[in-house]
Amino acid sequence: MVPSEENQLVPKEDMFWSCRQSIFAEMKKKFSQVESAAEEPRVLCIIQDTTNSKTVNERVTLNLPASTPLKRLFEDVASKVGYVNGTFDLMWGNGDNVIDTQTPIDQNSDKTILDAGFEPGKKNFLHLTDRDGEQPHLVPEESSATDDNAQDRFIGPLPREGSVGCGNDYVNQSYSYSSVLSKSETGYVGLVNQAMTCYLNSLLQTLFMTPEFRNALYKWEFEESEEDPVTSIPYQLQRLFVLLQTSRKRAIETTDVTRSFGWDSSEAWQQHDVQELCRVMFDALEQKWKQTEQADLINQLYQGKLKDYVRCLECGYEGWRIDTYLDIPLVIRPYGSSQAFASVEEALHAFIQPEILDGPNQYFCERCKKKCDARKGLRFLHFPYLLTLQLKRFDFDYTTMHRIKLNDRMTFPEELDMSVFIDVEDEKSPQTESCTDSGAENEGSCHSDQMSNDFSNDDGVDEGICLESNSAAERLSKAGSEKSSLLYELFSVMVHSGSAAGGHYYACIKSFSDDQWYSFNDQHVSKITQEDIKKTYGGSSGSRGYYSSAFASSTNAYMLIYRLKDPTRNAKFLEANEYPEHIKQLVQKERELEEQEKRQREIERNTCKIKLFCMHPTKQIMMENKLEVHKDRTLKEAVEIAYKLMDLEEAVPLDCCRLVKYDEFHDYLERSYEGEEDTPMGLLLGGVKSTYMFDLLLETRRPDQIFQCYKPGEVMVKVHVVDLKTESVAPPISVRAYLNQTVLEFKHLISKATNLPAETMRVVLERCYNDLRLLNVSSKTLKAEGFFRSNKVFIESSESLDRHVAYTDSHLWKLLDRHANTIRLYVSLPEQSPGPQFRRTVYQKSSGDTGNLDEACERIKGPVGNMKSVEAILEESTEKLKSLSLQQQQEGDNGDSSKSTEASDFENIESPLNEIDSSASAENRELENQIQISDPENLQSEERSDSDVNNDRSTSSVDSDILSSSHSSDTLCNVDNAPLPLANGLDSHSITSSRRSKANQGKKETWDTAEEDSGTDSEYDESGKSRGEAQYMYFKAEPYAADEGSGEGQKWLMVHVDKRITLSAFKQQLEPFVGVPSSHFKVFRVYASNQEFESVRLNETLSSFSDDNKITIRLGRALKKGEYRVKVYQLLVNEPEPCKFLLDAVFAKGMTVRQSKEELLPQLREQCGLDLTIDRFRLRKKTWKNPGTVFLDYHIYEEDINISSNWEVFLEILDGAEKMKSMSQLAVLSRRWRPSEMKLDSFQEVVLESSSVEELKEKLSEVSGIPVENIEFAKGRGTFPCDISILEIHQDLDWNPKVSTLNVWPLYICDDGAVIFYRDKTEELMELTDEQRNELMKKESSRLQKTGHRVTYSPRKEKALKIYLDGAPNKDLTQD
Repeated sequence: MVPSEENQLVPKEDMFWSCRQSIFAEMKKKFSQVESAAEEPRVLCIIQDTTNSKTVNERVTLNLPASTPLKRLFEDVASKVGYVNGTFDLMWGNGDNVIDTQTPIDQNSDKTILDAGFEPGKKNFLHLTDRDGEQPHLVPEESSATDDNAQDRFIGPLPREGSVGCGNDYVNQSYSYSSVLSKSETGYVGLVNQAMTCYLNSLLQTLFMTPEFRNALYKWEFEESEEDPVTSIPYQLQRLFVLLQTSRKRAIETTDVTRSFGWDSSEAWQQHDVQELCRVMFDALEQKWKQTEQADLINQLYQGKLKDYVRCLECGYEGWRIDTYLDIPLVIRPYGSSQAFASVEEALHAFIQPEILDGPNQYFCERCKKKCDARKGLRFLHFPYLLTLQLKRFDFDYTTMHRIKLNDRMTFPEELDMSVFIDVEDEKSPQTESCTDSGAENEGSCHSDQMSNDFSNDDGVDEGICLESNSAAERLSKAGSEKSSLLYELFSVMVHSGSAAGGHYYACIKSFSDDQWYSFNDQHVSKITQEDIKKTYGGSSGSRGYYSSAFASSTNAYMLIYRLKDPTRNAKFLEANEYPEHIKQLVQKERELEEQEKRQREIERNTCKIKLFCMHPTKQIMMENKLEVHKDRTLKEAVEIAYKLMDLEEAVPLDCCRLVKYDEFHDYLERSYEGEEDTPMGLLLGGVKSTYMFDLLLETRRPDQIFQCYKPGEVMVKVHVVDLKTESVAPPISVRAYLNQTVLEFKHLISKATNLPAETMRVVLERCYNDLRLLNVSSKTLKAEGFFRSNKVFIESSESLDRHVAYTDSHLWKLLDRHANTIRLYVSLPEQSPGPQFRRTVYQKSSGDTGNLDEACERIKGPVGNMKSVEAILEESTEKLKSLSLQQQQEGDNGDSSKSTEASDFENIESPLNEIDSSASAENRELENQIQISDPENLQSEERSDSDVNNDRSTSSVDSDILSSSHSSDTLCNVDNAPLPLANGLDSHSITSSRRSKANQGKKETWDTAEEDSGTDSEYDESGKSRGEAQYMYFKAEPYAADEGSGEGQKWLMVHVDKRITLSAFKQQLEPFVGVPSSHFKVFRVYASNQEFESVRLNETLSSFSDDNKITIRLGRALKKGEYRVKVYQLLVNEPEPCKFLLDAVFAKGMTVRQSKEELLPQLREQCGLDLTIDRFRLRKKTWKNPGTVFLDYHIYEEDINISSNWEVFLEILDGAEKMKSMSQLAVLSRRWRPSEMKLDSFQEVVLESSSVEELKEKLSEVSGIPVENIEFAKGRGTFPCDISILEIHQDLDWNPKVSTLNVWPLYICDDGAVIFYRDKTEELMELTDEQRNELMKKESSRLQKTGHRVTYSPRKEKALKIYLDGAPNKDLTQD
């Protein structure tokens, strides 16, 4: 048969090429689609699921092409969140591109998302909501392939929000979002983590999944008449288990259970060990279950028995005792070993492996009557029904003295045969009744070390029973029956992920109902497989030897629970029809509560919550609250709710209240709702939202008033009426205006509201701080003038001549300027302050007797009744002060003549002293004259650096000198340094700064203070005048009664001051109240946390201060230009605390080091008790705690030594003459290490002439006697004194570096103060026993922690885990 042409066979080559061409065509088509998609704009959609309160914070993000149909958008959202498509709606959220927040997006529309209003390149916010009032349907379990795919399965803790690089130890990258949204598809309910209660959740889920425990708990019946349900632990566990079994929630809270433990909220932030919790909770349950059917439940399920024995190897005599246990602790890695046990079976064998007691550890045999070699060990006698194994992954590293976690791999079988671990020869014989059964004392976890210690006590526990006569047949028969039923199956693995410092617990539990493994990770429950269980073995894939733990996964099994495979005992979970009656009632009760909670959540979901404000009509204070109103409630009903919420029943009738839209930030009334009383609040507010961009104000009116209509687009203006005669500014009147109104129209509007003529009205707009703008162009609109939502204007409408003065020179501008810039400050005066009635401070000669200031003042003052008030005196003296100031400005610059002129002129000024009754005694007049006549030499001392005071709350002896000695030349009537302010405040621009005498211009200073401003501003300019004299600023002070607790007897001033005043002028204003010149007190600003910081920039203004700030005045000389406050510390190189604070001092630019040392000598003697000579100590640089460069006497500050504010220096007392003579020398601190004695010698200073290593070795050889060739040295690490453990110093330091000079790597010793350790290389290291090493470890750890060195790990202090049986932590009935 000849085939036709159509059916001819195609050659293989042609078929290959045709296939290849079709493949290329398909690929080209795909690439073209990809290219077009890449060019197409993308739309970012952010979807928030609002159907559930638990998921309201979850976000789903989709980045879609702009041509995506709306149908596809819904399909992608459904796939992403795990809902059935068509069972939910999407609505616009609160983004900038909101179109309609009330109408759902049409799912069936053929529009693209671009046509539907989505904007490319921007965030498009959507809300996923219910459809027709029903919650979205979850995707059925069978339609999800995630449960059967190991790659999509979740095991381990979820990554925290914002975490980066989470590995497979924590979460699989393809974990489905749907399991976060709703109850797990597994049907199991999770537990909410309160904060750090994952360990509790793991244990509770394990107990819940244990049939025998759950069933027994259900059989227990709570008697409410006998106990409070809140504090009943079994009852709260019952409730929790019922909820875990019946709740429709994804996860439930454990707060009721922890409350029954007696825990408060702080306990939720304490993470504890799950095994410790298990023991403590079991103890608490046993206490609660006493004299009930469940009294012995814990022992029946979890308790086993073992024997602790010692057998003599010479005579075979054996002593033993019986102990009980609730869990078996298995060592991961034996002490001192670098290899971990490979499996649980291997660790169990090691647990019962006996040890030989020989040598010094020999056992005293009762039969041999001597010490003999013996075998000591443990034998299992009985295994519990539920076997708990604790893998001891937490250990203590004696090298680092830190807790560590061992992450080594340890396998465990799914079925464990324990018959190989029970001892055939150890069944009890009749004689065993006389041996000690310590089970009652040692219930719980048993440790072999603990057993050994208990056994060695001479308290009669070793009864010495010989077991040689026991019946072997009887023992074998009992053991055989025991062995036949010791096959255990694993059903719970409690996993720890993290380190010894903290981590996360979760549980992998096998259900006995379907033999399926589940991961219970707080609120997340998911299916897992046996392969997932194997991932919890720990360790790593490869073998890394000793350091395997460091590279291993930190997620591994910590506790294993097995159940005995015994068909006669293995129980199943009770069915619903098998529940006891009280459990059925509890189930019904919890269901009703859950339904009620669901209804409440539905109400919450439809409740509008918005900030509510109200100006109380009588108290005139702005009240704030939160208005919660259902979206279907009308505006009228919302007003009633707000009326009651603000408690206005007794203040104003309901019909005099209304709600208006309000912007609290701008204090702006946006609109009112006339005619919308029956409109639902959800519609008025734009729907139910988590936050609103506006607030509501409950506005009130008087019965004779009517509400004003607030229309959208209006602006609110607060109008303040100014009265130039009284210099007062009235409270504001609110006026509504439009931005397109002219200034003239606005004036007429204000005229109607204030009844002031518009023709003479001046309107000033305060646009921002210190921007007062006069609106003088009548045709301009308010918008053009800068009006916004909320505005403040000042109006003045008098016919005074001030209207014709230039605005910036007018009285109105000055008054408003003062009003805008005046702040109120509270000033705390020092206790030594004489008070405002004395305008000058009394100074006495430094004769050793400081005297009583108050007594001296009383003698000068004379009769109190004849003395005028301060205000009157100040008023009378103002004019004289002005004329005196003018007179002095015309005088020459001669210091002596200036002084004499001032003294004579000032006698004519009426001062508090001049007002003394003329009948005052001659003694008083003599004292007055004596005080006014000062030693001219003392005038110069003001310019020198007085001793400063410590920055503490008490006044030092130096401060007392300011009041008592002749450090200052100021006299009682000296006007030069203390101006007389106008305290009455009547003049808006009071004279606030007086003349500054030029007498000091001719004085020669001890050192050059330089011209530049270095750190602290001078209080005076070059001419000697106060910098505050350039402007007259407002200042008014009056006594103020501070609140209780501000300090008994403390004096306060309330000061109103222009904040543009400089600190220098402000201090001068305070002089009369402090009682000393401004150069002798310091100003400290008090912050909210009561921290105080000194203000030292004298030329800076008070603009950083605000109303009601607090200021503390402290006595002590203030800094001048070129001066710096310096903290002096003593360097004690061989003391445990080498850095000790001594005092505060003042150094000045241009001062030599020797001059500063001379200044320090009297201060050191008076304040620190150090009687030194100038050559007995040195000053050196201080950097943190490290001593640095040694300052030589001829060094000059700011030339040779850089100095700054709050500088710190070390003062070092010398043993002999100063060795440092030149800057080319290098001083290092050496310390000898003696390895044969395991100790360090004291520090010795070594001064080098160069940086040569050879010279260093020669110097060390001189001070130690070690030959140069045997010297080895190393540089210390860290901060001084470079402490290091003596167990580490011999190996850890970089000994004998291969360098020839000290200033190169790795030493880099270029400055004084470096620490050098050295040793004799021929000296051998001492051999230490284990006991000696452990003792040294403890001592060194304690020493280093006390000194604060080498403490790189500081775990938080762990709180002991306790369960309080009566629910009260302050009682004694606790379970530790």
